[in-house]
Amino acid sequence: MPVKPNISFENLEVAFASKSDAELRKMYLIFATLNNNLISDLGIGLANLAFKLKLPVKGIMKKTMFGHFCGGETIAESIQACKHLATYGVHSILDLSVEGKGDEESFDQTCEEIYQTMVESAKTDYMPFGVFKTTGLGDFHIMEKIQAGEKLTSEEEQAFAKMKGRVDKLCKAAHDLGLKILVDAEESWFQNVIDDLAYEAMEKYNRERCVVYNTYQMYRHDSLERLKKAHQVALDKGYLLGAKPVRGAYMEKERERAQELGYTDPIQPNKAATDRDYDAAIKYCVENGVYLVCATHNEKSSLQLTELMNLHALEPKSDRVFFSQLYGMSDVISFNLAKAGYHVVKYVPYGPVEKVMPYLTRRAAENTSIAGQSSREFEQIKREMRRRKSGK
Repeated sequence: MPVKPNISFENLEVAFASKSDAELRKMYLIFATLNNNLISDLGIGLANLAFKLKLPVKGIMKKTMFGHFCGGETIAESIQACKHLATYGVHSILDLSVEGKGDEESFDQTCEEIYQTMVESAKTDYMPFGVFKTTGLGDFHIMEKIQAGEKLTSEEEQAFAKMKGRVDKLCKAAHDLGLKILVDAEESWFQNVIDDLAYEAMEKYNRERCVVYNTYQMYRHDSLERLKKAHQVALDKGYLLGAKPVRGAYMEKERERAQELGYTDPIQPNKAATDRDYDAAIKYCVENGVYLVCATHNEKSSLQLTELMNLHALEPKSDRVFFSQLYGMSDVISFNLAKAGYHVVKYVPYGPVEKVMPYLTRRAAENTSIAGQSSREFEQIKREMRRRKSGK
């Protein structure tokens, strides 16, 4: 049985080893802003307005919010950020975080850009995954109609065939380039169609090794059963299931729509139920041979997974398990796990500053709403600054 590693998410020296004193001071200012809801909302609102008015704020954003939460504006810029993380044993996933125009031309462009991230990733040993949102590759209205059982027009059928072709192109590229690829989760009213596309790709490419991973939002009360059912189908059909459980990101929108249209709310009754199902999903994956990307900023869930791996004799570097966090967040988890020898990958968003503003707006909102996420990060930064000042 492997030796249980001594992991502490209190080790701030390891967590912030990649940051100079100047970078730490900049982080302090960013999280001090995020920790104040009023100032955070005002700052993001003003930045969005400035871009609309074409005011020269790009430089300021690159030195503040954008610079902290994004790798760069281009693939080449972002690879430098990934290379820096790799020196500390933290690997990366290049994540195009630009919302397209929603037409066939923009879907083709997005597909090609993601393909290029994978080509560049395959040249390194520190960028093992590709990732895509299916709504970046095709019209979500079509998926909505399919899930609702509505008949497509011939034009819509052609558009859906193109969407399927783009999904297959990226999954095949991951297979051929020796990478893995994550299919992000989206809204429940067309998630079944995304699931089906992911499972089709798994049946094709997850035979010898796990290439394609589907995402499960555990704030949905049916996700644990969906994961278990998907695993049973994979066993029956003879392919490997790749799963990325997340707590989730569309809760308010989901609740509002369910109430508005009068169907059963798909969301868990409370956070405790989400946490329970998240940890149950992690446990199920480890115990049943599911290939796992544990995407969480929750220290307790991360620690529990290391204990589960130890219990089931999975080495820290087992290809069965990856831990994942967002770039610029939860470095106490990422860097301490990497130091202990675990597979850790950071989602590294990139894209032109003005086009990444929706992503940054979501980050600001999440940091202020997720059980004091920004407060925790802010406190850790302050403690590390005090530690460095005292010379301990």
